[in-house]
Amino acid sequence: MSKTILSAKSIYKRFGAVVAADDISVDIAGGVTVGIIGANGAGKTTFVNIVTGYLKPDRGQILFDGADITQLSPRQITRLGIRRSFQVAQLFPNLSVRDNVLVALAADEAERPSAVSPLRTPERINAADGLLERLGLTEDAPRAITELPQGKRKLLDIALAMVGQASVLFLDEPTSGISAEEKFPLMDLIMEALAGADTTVLFVEHDMEIVERYALRVLAFYDGRIIADGTAASVLADHDVQRYVVGSEIHRRTGGAGR
Repeated sequence: MSKTILSAKSIYKRFGAVVAADDISVDIAGGVTVGIIGANGAGKTTFVNIVTGYLKPDRGQILFDGADITQLSPRQITRLGIRRSFQVAQLFPNLSVRDNVLVALAADEAERPSAVSPLRTPERINAADGLLERLGLTEDAPRAITELPQGKRKLLDIALAMVGQASVLFLDEPTSGISAEEKFPLMDLIMEALAGADTTVLFVEHDMEIVERYALRVLAFYDGRIIADGTAASVLADHDVQRYVVGSEIHRRTGGAGR
């Protein structure tokens, strides 16, 4: 069995009267692919935001490779090797596809990149083009972000998250807004790009066909708690998951985009 790389210990978070994380404890082994499911407001994004430093829990701990990272900033956590993409792609709209990757590479190389150092060095250009090739974006390298369709914006956002040595990669709804015809090819590209990297991948998803095909393990959230944890088949067959998750929001085999 793989070593535990990420642990949440009794995580609790309240927003006013709403408990968004209710004593969440979970261990994630290195190198696995985990699907995170749940209806809107179930606590999925709160969990991801706490692990990646964008929120601080009211109590509890996040451990990465045994070290407490609970109070670290998002940038500090990123530099440790925990990376993420976003449901709405976080890109520089006035830059080209390649230049977006070059900025990410420069930020990864130094904690405080110099504003006067050249961005387009031969080494960075080679690294950027290699990453774009892995995600099928080579022909789009010179294009402006505003010219990209939704699927390619998603891929580029994920490419930025893959810059550097990512030990843990969170993907927030990678197929949201993607057509039924595009969703499997897009996920195939992502998983192929990560193959052999021994990266632990956790993806939030509302499309159960994606979850069934790509997740080795599934965490089902409801009301700020994890109500089921296991293989995709066992979790999706769980009575509470059927009642509170699948039945309330997630549509299966409908040809929708997974929103």
